[in-house]
Amino acid sequence: MPPLVDELPSKLTPAKALRALEHWPDLVLFESARRDSRLGRYSFLTADPFQQWEIKDSICGTDPFVAVRERMLSFREEPLADLPPFQGGVAGFLGYELGQCFERLPRAHRDEFQLPDAWFGIFDWVLAWDHQQDRVWLISQGFPEREPGARAHRAEARRQAVRAALDHKQHVAPAWACGIRPLVPAQLAPQHALPGHPDVTSDFSREQYLRAVERVIEYITAGDIFQANLSQRLLVKQSRSPVELHERLRSCNPAPFSGYLAHADWAIVSASPERFLKLTDDEVETRPIKGTRRRKAAPEADLFTRDELRQSEKDMAENVMIVDLLRNDLSRVCEPGSIQVPELCVVETYETVQHLVSEIRGTLSARPLNGGRPADVWSLLAATFPGGSITGAPKVRAMEIIAELEPTVRGPYCGSLFYSGFDGTTDSSILIRTFVCRHGWVQCSAGGGVVAQSSPVAEYEETLHKAAGMLSALD
Repeated sequence: MPPLVDELPSKLTPAKALRALEHWPDLVLFESARRDSRLGRYSFLTADPFQQWEIKDSICGTDPFVAVRERMLSFREEPLADLPPFQGGVAGFLGYELGQCFERLPRAHRDEFQLPDAWFGIFDWVLAWDHQQDRVWLISQGFPEREPGARAHRAEARRQAVRAALDHKQHVAPAWACGIRPLVPAQLAPQHALPGHPDVTSDFSREQYLRAVERVIEYITAGDIFQANLSQRLLVKQSRSPVELHERLRSCNPAPFSGYLAHADWAIVSASPERFLKLTDDEVETRPIKGTRRRKAAPEADLFTRDELRQSEKDMAENVMIVDLLRNDLSRVCEPGSIQVPELCVVETYETVQHLVSEIRGTLSARPLNGGRPADVWSLLAATFPGGSITGAPKVRAMEIIAELEPTVRGPYCGSLFYSGFDGTTDSSILIRTFVCRHGWVQCSAGGGVVAQSSPVAEYEETLHKAAGMLSALD
């Protein structure tokens, strides 16, 4: 049977829906806060999955997707035409350390926030916006029920509950606020004041970060790697709810892949400009970002910054190396000869920075892979995760060096917020420009790619430029 579809008034925005449904458990929002027809056409909100998985302490050689793959096969459903592409399915996050399932890698020794390596669930309803048409629908599938009468009854019950919440006819305390246990300073790793931000600390001092960049350059000179992405973790006491933080972040730093996920006593708030993987039918797309400049107030200076980014040999080299890495990753699961690069090193402008962006496309292979299964979204994720733009090249050695030099686990940062529909249609972000809230604290990280030509001071300042939009949301 087809899902229940209820068109809602167009005045309902993702921000209003998030406020109205803030109290629902396991709420996930994919919001195109920076809208255009290509990258920012759709937004989706859902909550209260009927099944969920949490992965902790990833072990090399294990398949983190085996259970969800088998479960989703029983709900295979073609989407309705002329509606936004995600009409229910799997949604959640994959943390950076989930990459330890696919390669034998060390792990940073500090982990105060203790989030799982991944969390995702299966959602049977969704609010779906088409910003180009200025329309919004409530789509309710009625799963996990399979008998038509029971499925129709569940779909209608879901519709009524969501409509009641949107009409403010019910309210309870936000789920994220339950059971917060604040971390006391003794439980935190040693912190260093961030220059210019007295309330913000980092797990690196300035001198330590400069030395870490120098160490990466030494590894490059020795022939271990071509580049590595080095980041610092910033920490500040939480003074606002995650929803309020999301509202401030989308206001000062709108992005096409903004996102929000609240589960139990932790939340992820993201304003990512970067797509990780998109899968439509069997067509794959990824859009790595490498190369960043802080925007200038004067239009003439801003144009000069744009030209400087285009002409930077260092940034171009970084970007091209990551394009080659991603082409290699995609070749594991794509048809031979299908991988193309329609855009190479194009400048994209955002609220506080300008980025150098490329696009790689491929066709998912129809041939059986290891284990006899044809390629699907789960094998695609296993072949490419984590994204090459936030690791380095070669990827595995770069990740070993990251674990050696960065004192704190990355957690959701540099992982992915993703959805995958009942038909396999998938979209996902790289979790940069991202806050993680737990235990009365907020953490965010900022990093950059280090290559042989890198200046340690310039690399450190680039992390501060990238963090500027995030820190303005905390002020």
